[in-house]
Amino acid sequence: WRMSDISFGSAKVNDADVVRAALDRGVNYIDTSPDYSDGRSERVVGEAVKGRRPKVFIASKFCRPEGHLDIETPVAEIIAAVDGALGRLGTDYVDLLHIHACNSIERLMAPNFHEAFDHLKEQGKARFMGVSSHTPLLEEVTAHAVDSGRFDVVMAAYSFKAWPKLGAIIERAHAKDVGFVAMKTLKGAYHTVLKDFSADERNSFTQAAFKWVNSNPHLSGLVVTIDNMAKIDEYLFASGKKLDSDDIGLLERYDRLVANIYCRPGCGACLSACPAGVPVDDILRYSMYFENYGAEKKAMAGYNRLARAGATAEACRSCAAPCEASCPFELPIRQRLGKAHGQLALPG
Repeated sequence: WRMSDISFGSAKVNDADVVRAALDRGVNYIDTSPDYSDGRSERVVGEAVKGRRPKVFIASKFCRPEGHLDIETPVAEIIAAVDGALGRLGTDYVDLLHIHACNSIERLMAPNFHEAFDHLKEQGKARFMGVSSHTPLLEEVTAHAVDSGRFDVVMAAYSFKAWPKLGAIIERAHAKDVGFVAMKTLKGAYHTVLKDFSADERNSFTQAAFKWVNSNPHLSGLVVTIDNMAKIDEYLFASGKKLDSDDIGLLERYDRLVANIYCRPGCGACLSACPAGVPVDDILRYSMYFENYGAEKKAMAGYNRLARAGATAEACRSCAAPCEASCPFELPIRQRLGKAHGQLALPG
């Protein structure tokens, strides 16, 4: 399958006409998941692909509408979760199933996921197996996935001048006939709020970011969240375009402007320094969803899952913030976490 170089991430889509318009423009790969909009986006995607299902590659996740499946989930429950997704999508198969948000080798190789996939493939309900990752162990997880022989596709965070080892892993994936799909390519999408950027530069930044990602000849393509018609025009304008020196200059300028703002997926240098075990990277990612992506409900739901597990930023109020000394990018972590808690915590 030759996927469209810029493909459809359905995390926030609520209108089947938006999906149809993207398909009409040549997009042929849709990334979805049961936990996107509590299953609503799956129904929208299903409605949009009616009559053209064989021409669309659908990637989904081992997941439920209420969240990720853990590694101890019984095989029968994993299969039931996929059956639920198929029902919402209105199809009898998905092309690809990812082990979702994979943050460890243990999760990557969890026997129950692999056994469930084998049954689903035998039943014709899933064609290929993949893994998605954007954690501090991103390079380790993706390298193991490529070398394991178990995975057909890897989807990982990938962007300009990030994750120095990932280029070699992508090249090795290509040599082993493992597809590699990029996500998180806009480095937090701060271009939408940077006062230093003009409106033209904001649009140009997305083009530059996508062109840089797709300049890697061993990459299959990228997935980006699309939820309105304007984004189709903005994002697909970069399809098939070549990277140039102006693009590089804009990407470097963006990096300078967000140097002390952006918490890099896959870093995690601060985590071991936290005496309370606060998941700093997850909380700042949810804050980014809230502030920059307009995904307030998703961000609050994610944060409050952490709260139920006793892992919030409340502990940071009286902490000396040793995490900040460990951050290679000098982020004001304590301040950022306090702001995130105020944004994301449910009242009471």
